[in-house]
Amino acid sequence: MLEAYIEGDTPVMLWGAPGIGKSDVVEQTAHKLGMALIDQRLTTLEPVDLRGLPHIRDGAAVWANPDILPNAKRDGERGILFLDEINAAPASTQAACYQLILNRRIGEYRLPDGWRIAAAGNRQSDRASAQRMPSALANRFAHIDVVPDVEAWANWAIGANIHPAMIAFLRFRPLLMHLMPGAATDKGEVTISMPSDARAFPTPRSWTDAAKYVDRDADMRQPLIAGRVGVGPSVEFEGFIRTFLEVPSIRTILADPAGAKVPTGPGALYAVSAALARAATPVTFGPILEYVKRIPKAYEVLTAVDAQNRDKALTETQAFVNWCGRNVEVFA
Repeated sequence: MLEAYIEGDTPVMLWGAPGIGKSDVVEQTAHKLGMALIDQRLTTLEPVDLRGLPHIRDGAAVWANPDILPNAKRDGERGILFLDEINAAPASTQAACYQLILNRRIGEYRLPDGWRIAAAGNRQSDRASAQRMPSALANRFAHIDVVPDVEAWANWAIGANIHPAMIAFLRFRPLLMHLMPGAATDKGEVTISMPSDARAFPTPRSWTDAAKYVDRDADMRQPLIAGRVGVGPSVEFEGFIRTFLEVPSIRTILADPAGAKVPTGPGALYAVSAALARAATPVTFGPILEYVKRIPKAYEVLTAVDAQNRDKALTETQAFVNWCGRNVEVFA
């Protein structure tokens, strides 16, 4: 939807809770479309920053074009002007955006023809200093509600080389992907509640950052991760990581794919699947696909798909061609 609105020159507003990747989505979309990106946090701006300062020309007051807005000669012919945190900005700053968003101009400034406008903000229910957006401003946008999704995040995380233990854990406990202060998981055997005054809480952003500490010593790992996602989620992750560390080693599996131990239980199966997908190369993919024939089909498919999403060269191997032949129903 974001790509379509950008290509159609419709100003677009992304709504969603903190930490779910709204800003990253805009950045990645700009990169995918080959467009420049200027990211302005409106909470740091005053109306004069957008309109420019007045000066006298031929006896009349005119407005100097603000340097923070796109300039085709300096910034490129095509790009996205991203107005982040727009509904947390003062009402006067939001009002200064009206003409820019609807008419592509403000004062003496004109937005270059090849530039598009996107914005993002939190909802009032997120308690993130967001204000109600004036209806006149809201009507200038197309609106997209953004929600966290484990598989979408996992597909990105595989390519971003995020620690496989973190990917496996969130697939195993998807309800912990995003949990705001004052909320609780309401499904599954283990219920985790976040205090209403929690400073650290789980979001795609905080889990991604916490993944940097997975390989730290056990006595440091849990408190470091707790500092990003909260105590409850970090304790559950610590229990999971012990399962992750107990699955057969990659070396053992590659040396004896037909005889290496096959784990049981969904946590261990997610763990071994994530580890194998990360270890797959054109050389190791054959033994890996031989081993995963012995685990439940859902985890076998997960391993193969994650591996080729991380490294497209694997789709050219004979091992993958043979695997596809054995699993034609997956592509039906």
